[in-house]
Amino acid sequence: MIFKRKDGEPIKVDAFMRFIPLIMKYRYDALVSLTQEIELSPLDDYIKKTYEEKGIRISYMHILYSALVRTFNDMPGINQFIMGGRHYKRNDIEFSMAVKKSFDIDSEETTLKIKFEGNETPLEIKNILDKRINEEKNVLTSGKNKTDLFVKTLENTPLFLLRFILGTLKTLDKINLMPQKVLDASPFHASAFITNLGSIGLDAALHHIYDLGTVGTFVSIGKRGRKIVKKNDEFVEVKIMNIGVVIDERICDGYYYAKALRVFFRYINDPQKLDK
Repeated sequence: MIFKRKDGEPIKVDAFMRFIPLIMKYRYDALVSLTQEIELSPLDDYIKKTYEEKGIRISYMHILYSALVRTFNDMPGINQFIMGGRHYKRNDIEFSMAVKKSFDIDSEETTLKIKFEGNETPLEIKNILDKRINEEKNVLTSGKNKTDLFVKTLENTPLFLLRFILGTLKTLDKINLMPQKVLDASPFHASAFITNLGSIGLDAALHHIYDLGTVGTFVSIGKRGRKIVKKNDEFVEVKIMNIGVVIDERICDGYYYAKALRVFFRYINDPQKLDK
């Protein structure tokens, strides 16, 4: 390694983990997926309490984003990536998300990348997301984020030249020479990619991770549903939601990933912890 990366620092790992990226060279070789059903009553109680106390309506998405941010902060081992066969710890917590500018079949879609401090509450997440999403839906500011501007510079480029540019960028990424402006604009260089499929009426999907950039986690939020469960010798109806998670298993061992997921679901089962 000759050049220093701009988005992460190299780290030492044990001998076994060091061999893993050499055995599984590509991200699609190392994907592990999980679908987890969550009960929504703790989130509903938190949403109701927040509205009664502060007069502000938050959504499931704000709570889930906050729980994810806290998990990446509490368990920094999952906020790492593999590049050129080496392990790096990421400098920041950044999430990429796809945004439909309107619920119309012909509406444009854009991708946002948002940086977090790591301790944001659901209310703070709401303010951050509302501001960025409203900017994309506003005709005066739409299309002016770094990703859109970068894509527009290449939209009229011939296909053969696009292949060359993409290949060059991937090579520069491997040798730690990716330009900072490209890193800032690229949604593929982030801690996680998140999609809220529930907003378009779909259930959670197990979405692949792109073999480009440094994203090591893909989280899919599904639509709300209902089911009958037995509680205290009674059958009751509860609201549920599925969360789909796909990870790059080369980043850290399975036990650490399992512990990180337990932290995430612990926050969801008790959202009050996110206010601290």
